[in-house]
Amino acid sequence: METNLLAQQIGDQLRRRQMTLAVAESCTGGLLGDLITDIPGSSDYFLGGVLSYSNQVKHQLLGVQAATLETHGAVSAQCAAEMAQGVRRLVQSDVALSVTGIAGPGGGSDSKPKGLTYLHLSAPGCEQGQRFIWPGDRRANKVDSAMAALRLLLDYLEATEEAQEMRSQEKEDG
Repeated sequence: METNLLAQQIGDQLRRRQMTLAVAESCTGGLLGDLITDIPGSSDYFLGGVLSYSNQVKHQLLGVQAATLETHGAVSAQCAAEMAQGVRRLVQSDVALSVTGIAGPGGGSDSKPKGLTYLHLSAPGCEQGQRFIWPGDRRANKVDSAMAALRLLLDYLEATEEAQEMRSQEKEDG
């Protein structure tokens, strides 16, 4: 199954690099954390997460600014960034992921349709977000969002490992 393979690859990378992970979830309702913890030994690198379905929890626990929620809304790139930064700070992890969106079937509008989802990765020297509009039903949109978050994390880990290897090679050559 692709999900287990992604989560296993992430776990292997985090464990080998002695890095820790945290998540802040809204529309996925804990699915991202569930996929991560399906891997035996995930407690070596997964510190935990915050299931922040309400704006109150986003603000009080994760530190999402009230102005962000009022101006951009809970389903926005700005909110996703503050969620990831907030959970990273809260649990003191090396890297953090966040997911916020409209899973459907209701809740959408012309400007924010059903399936609209924002992901964000926060790590030292890296803030990276992604935006998707998923076409599926509620469950499919949640799964697609969690899988995209795992891919975002794996892409980051592979890119930073490659950069680290290149720096090491340059030192050896220099």
